Amino acid sequence: MASFLKQLEALFPADRLLVDPVHLAAYESDGLTAYRATPRAVAIPETAEEVVDAVRLCAEHGVPFVARGSGTSLSGGSLPVEEGIVIALNRLNRILKLDFDSHVAIVEPGVLNLQVTQAALPHGLHFAPDPSSQQICTIGGNVAFNSGGAHCLRHGMTSNHVLGLRAVLATGEVVQFDGASRERIGPDFTGLFVGCEGLFGIALEITLRLTPRAECFHTVLAGYESLEAAGDAVASVVASGLLPGAMEIMDRLAIQAAEASVKCGYPENAEAVMIVELEGPREEVAADREKLAALVEASRPAEVRVARDDAERAAIWKGRKSAFSAVGRLSPDFIVQDGVVPRKRLGEALRRIGAMSREAGLRVANVFHAGDGNLHPLILYDGREPGALDRAEALAGRILRLCIEMGGSITGEHGIGVEKRDYLPEQFGPDDIDVMRRIRLAFDPDEIANRGKMFPGAEAPALSQHGLHPLEKAGVISRE
Repeated sequence: MASFLKQLEALFPADRLLVDPVHLAAYESDGLTAYRATPRAVAIPETAEEVVDAVRLCAEHGVPFVARGSGTSLSGGSLPVEEGIVIALNRLNRILKLDFDSHVAIVEPGVLNLQVTQAALPHGLHFAPDPSSQQICTIGGNVAFNSGGAHCLRHGMTSNHVLGLRAVLATGEVVQFDGASRERIGPDFTGLFVGCEGLFGIALEITLRLTPRAECFHTVLAGYESLEAAGDAVASVVASGLLPGAMEIMDRLAIQAAEASVKCGYPENAEAVMIVELEGPREEVAADREKLAALVEASRPAEVRVARDDAERAAIWKGRKSAFSAVGRLSPDFIVQDGVVPRKRLGEALRRIGAMSREAGLRVANVFHAGDGNLHPLILYDGREPGALDRAEALAGRILRLCIEMGGSITGEHGIGVEKRDYLPEQFGPDDIDVMRRIRLAFDPDEIANRGKMFPGAEAPALSQHGLHPLEKAGVISRE
């Protein structure tokens, strides 16, 4: 390792190679703060060539590496590997090309999701995937985990909007998968790379498909007296054949947090709210809004609000987009799950999660992409209480098993990471997992790219003791 670090120092100046424990502390965790690991170093490249050099050095010495953008992963996907390094990609943040005639953008992995849309909007285009963290999450992370967002119901996931990419594999080989053309010939290596959770290598340049922004939006907020009723309302909209741009649900806890945080004007006494947004040509939206109004009325809501202008639409979405961070007002710690259930069983799933929450004695705030059955239960706990994290993880496991039992999935967009590794064999058989492993080894025979993620049996990173950061225990920082 000493020889490796010395060669790494030759590649990066001192201000872009972090080795001091105080500096490394900022990289010990990602959005899943219950897990922490300390890397040996953090390299901060500014060019694709520096990324390639770092990966080739890791391959030569067998040193594991983790690519990291903004660290918003909620499954531990960008958690460091002990004795490995982090390659931080935030400075590879250039939009390299915008071709508005072809509806194509080529970007580096550190470009923020929202920046792409902001650059394209003056030309009537946007980048459709819109995770809740779109103001800070990077395109590289979106590619690694095949991110979705509120509007993935109509527009699809990141994989539907990546046309090609240039990447460095874990072996150090630089490859080009597909390009700007929408017609593919041969194996879909781009589709395979998107969602690989960083197990193949690092994307250096990503070719994105831009789509026209809708001509018209119609946004409805409906309040319900029970969470199950809101779930049943979603199922009725889906069964009708309507294809909204988005359908979201938030329960009472999430509503209270969002209201306290951004004052979004949600119904005060609702046990749940459903947000439904139609989009498209004016004539199409005009026809669909009448059908939607009848469906919503039949679901017996306690209150219905229709956004009258862009400001009211923005206020409705501001509450939903801020929900995850706002829940921090209710609890010092929480675990976010993202299991999937069939949409027709949403109401049942929410009722059973509520019963599990009461049995465990832990509050659960529900915020989720209702249109595709992607649950996001936020399990609230205080990591300073002995055993609280264990109880929260046990409840999270019960929810994942519920999703499998209902014919769903253990993840919709957050990925397996380290959090759900042990549940992978409960959803997939041994032959399935063996195929996954063999594909990974074809790209990374030494398993140095994001080692320890996704597959069960790998050495687990440390759980934070009582939820405290090591610098908290040392008295250097405080959460008070």
